[in-house]
Amino acid sequence: MILSFTVMRLTKPTLFTNLPVTCEDRDLPGDLFGQLMREDPSTIKGAETLMLGEMLTLPQNFGNIFLGETFSSYISVHNDSNQVVKDILVKADLQTSSQRLNLSASNSAVAELKPECLPFLLYILCAVSYTTHYGEKLYFRKFFKFQVLKPLDVKTKFYNAETDEVFLEAQIQNITTSPMFMEKVSLEPSMMYNVTELNMVTSGDQGESTFGKMSYLQPMDTRQYLYCLKPKPEYAEKAGVIKGVTVIGKLDIVWKTNLGERGRLQTSQLQRMAPGYGDIRLSLEMIPDTVNLEEPFDIICKITNCSERTMDLVLEMCNTRSIHWCGISGRQLGKLSPGGFLSLPLTVLSSVQGLQSISGLRLTDTFLKRTYEYDDIAQVCVVCPFTSNES
Repeated sequence: MILSFTVMRLTKPTLFTNLPVTCEDRDLPGDLFGQLMREDPSTIKGAETLMLGEMLTLPQNFGNIFLGETFSSYISVHNDSNQVVKDILVKADLQTSSQRLNLSASNSAVAELKPECLPFLLYILCAVSYTTHYGEKLYFRKFFKFQVLKPLDVKTKFYNAETDEVFLEAQIQNITTSPMFMEKVSLEPSMMYNVTELNMVTSGDQGESTFGKMSYLQPMDTRQYLYCLKPKPEYAEKAGVIKGVTVIGKLDIVWKTNLGERGRLQTSQLQRMAPGYGDIRLSLEMIPDTVNLEEPFDIICKITNCSERTMDLVLEMCNTRSIHWCGISGRQLGKLSPGGFLSLPLTVLSSVQGLQSISGLRLTDTFLKRTYEYDDIAQVCVVCPFTSNES
C-alpha cells in the first residue's frame, strides 16, 4: 500500500499537579521541604503548597470521549513510497448505528503528494482515493472506532399538585473522573406550559443560586434542580386538554471541564403519568394555613367536569370526627357542561386540634345516579387560641 494513515486526538493540555510535602519548623528537616518547593519551577510562586502548578502537561493517552463534548483529531495521510501520487481525495464520515454524517471540510482533491505527509484537521477519517504515478486509480478505507461515554446521569421525578401545576425534580450526577462547572441547567417546556425555576434564593432585589456563586459539580456528586410548570392561560380552563397532557418538555444542560472545554446535552421529551381525575375533579382554590379551634373558616372549592357529557350535580356535606360543615347539605349545583368548572365557597370548623384533613364531601350526578366521594382533599393546622395562666 502506497499511502498510510496516522490519527491523533487533539485535546487541550492539563495543569501540572504535584504532591507537596510539608513539615513544621521544629521538625528535623526544618525549612528544607519549603525551600525545595520554592525552587521547583512547576509550583506557583507564593502558593507552593497548592497541588496545581503553573506548567501544562500534554496528554499521555487517547483519553475518554464523552457524549455532548467536541471530539477533534489530527489525521495525516503519509506517502510511504518513493513515487508521487496525484488527485488525493480524503473523505471523512461519522457513522452511528442509525445514520452517517459527512464531516469533510472540502471535496476538492489535492493535486499531488510527494513522498511526505498531507495533514487534515478533521473529526474522523473514513476513506481516501488517489492516482498513482502510473495512472492507476486506487481507493481504500479504514474505520476508526471509539466508544462514547455518558458524562451525566439524569433522573427525573414528577409531582402533580392539587391545582394544574406540575413540579419537576431533576437529579444530575457527574459520573466522570473530573469536576464540572455547571454553566446552565434549564427546562424548555412544551407548548402548553410556562416554567418557573425554583433554584434561586431571593435576597433583596437580587437572586442568588442555591448552589452558590461557584457552581462546581465534583466527580460522583449529585445535584437536584426543581422546576414548576403552570398551564398557559389559553389551556388552563380546558380541563380535558390538560388532563391528557403527558409531554412536559426537555432539559438543556451545559457544562465546562478542564480548561473551558464545553459540553452540552439535551434530554428527550420528558413524559409524566397523566393524573387520573375521573369524571369530576374537586380541588381547593383557597384554604387558610392555620385556623382556630371551633371557629368557622372559609374555603373555596373548584369543581371541574373532566368528562365528555353534561352533569347535573348535587352536593352533600358529611361531618367527620373532627371536621364539621356549616350550611345546607344536599344543595343543587345545577348543570355543568363538559370541561366547565364552578367555584364554590364553603364554611367549615374543626373540633380537634392538630393537623386535620378536610374530608366528607360527596357529589352526585342525577343524570346517571352516580356518586363521587372526596376525602383528604387538603390539610389544615388547627390551634387553640386560648392560653392558661398558672398562678
